[in-house]
Amino acid sequence: MITPVILTGGSGSRLWPLSRAGYPKQFLSLTGERTMFQETLLRVQGEQFGAPLVVCNEEHRFVVAEQLRALGIEADRILLEPVGRNTAPAVAVAALSLMEHEPDSRMLVMPSDHVVFDNEAFIAGVERAAEAADTGYLATFGVEPNKPETGYGYIEKSSEPLMSGVHRVSRFVEKPDQTTAQQYFDSGDYLWNSGMFLFRAEDYVVELQGHHPDMLKACEEALASGEDDLNFRHLDREAFFSALSESIDYAVMEKTERAAVVPVDMGWNDVGSWSALWETKDKDEANNAVSGDVILHDTRDSYVHSEKGLVAVSGLDNVVVVNTDDAVLVADRRNAQDVKKLVETLKKQGREEHYQHAEVHRPWGAYCGIDLGDRYQVKHITVKPGERLSLQMHYHRAEHWIVVSGTALVTHGEKTFLLRENESTYISCGETHRLENPGMVPLHLIEVQSGSYLGEDDIVRFEDGYGRAEQCA
Repeated sequence: MITPVILTGGSGSRLWPLSRAGYPKQFLSLTGERTMFQETLLRVQGEQFGAPLVVCNEEHRFVVAEQLRALGIEADRILLEPVGRNTAPAVAVAALSLMEHEPDSRMLVMPSDHVVFDNEAFIAGVERAAEAADTGYLATFGVEPNKPETGYGYIEKSSEPLMSGVHRVSRFVEKPDQTTAQQYFDSGDYLWNSGMFLFRAEDYVVELQGHHPDMLKACEEALASGEDDLNFRHLDREAFFSALSESIDYAVMEKTERAAVVPVDMGWNDVGSWSALWETKDKDEANNAVSGDVILHDTRDSYVHSEKGLVAVSGLDNVVVVNTDDAVLVADRRNAQDVKKLVETLKKQGREEHYQHAEVHRPWGAYCGIDLGDRYQVKHITVKPGERLSLQMHYHRAEHWIVVSGTALVTHGEKTFLLRENESTYISCGETHRLENPGMVPLHLIEVQSGSYLGEDDIVRFEDGYGRAEQCA
């Protein structure tokens, strides 16, 4: 049995403004009806695979749980990182967790933000990698290149195979310039580095002990001192923070004598930029990929996406235009990697758009800002069936709730009552209150806030079913 270990870290900043740190690309439906995280889960359903183990950022735990639930998939465990420390520590805590029950567990490590279009080729690659892992090798998946790509790292494979379909790794190389990429492509000896691995948990831990014992010790302490909460395991913050932040490539794969690579041609794409996403899309006769309300004239080789309102583009080639509720991006598709620099600028300016979408997801549902002005704010709130917000109070704002559809169960001080479509209530400053959805369909309501301070941190929480900090409704 192979345990899929799915890593859900990363902010996907090169796909801003669709991907943001608070709700990054792996949880979005960018390449199909399902999210990339869900597609990754479905890729490893079969008798040869056990229940997945997921490693995610603590703030994404409810998104992960909800997307698992939507597929009817139960995770072996969900390990919660209190802070991002790159892939080597993430894989270490996963390996240690698996070894608590089965020391010789085979683990298939996969990022959750890549796409694979040929699943049969992927499964065939997993079978070859498993054979290598059974003989003590740490196998990585090398993608057969179809062009001289400068946006990926490469793996040089040995000329003679170790076994059928498996080669030793001669070396890992960084992203090349165009001339070097062409040389790699022409030689036939280089593969794209997919960031996917298969090895026995014990073998990875032994290698990490040899090359980074302090990192391994920090991960052991983080797991041992963590706390269980349902199917979540909260890693200890102080211990995990002390682990060196380093990728699995640098920490282990480039140092081990047991690195093997499995060449695969599986229609892989890391969806690491707007140009990469454009490659995955169906195109029109002018090679444009469009979604939403879009009109084009004399435009070629472009990606245009609209989530709100009409977007019209005329007389431009090789552009990316993305329109969301609260941001618009216009960029040269050939320099799409530079979008990350815009995100860094947003961070430096203290703007929220780098982190949060206009629609903010919560474990009970979501809210979306409609209007904001001096001493008032309007939101559209959606509460999922059977869910409820925390029992809370605000010092500085009052709230008006108007039910648009569904049924609301309202706690208002000592009173509890139902509100139905077109009915409303008023919550004054300092009043204890709670909103619940007792129905079988989503509850939609409009909330109008008024007061001297409208920040999300104006919350005194008395009771919460999700174990969250006070600053989240």
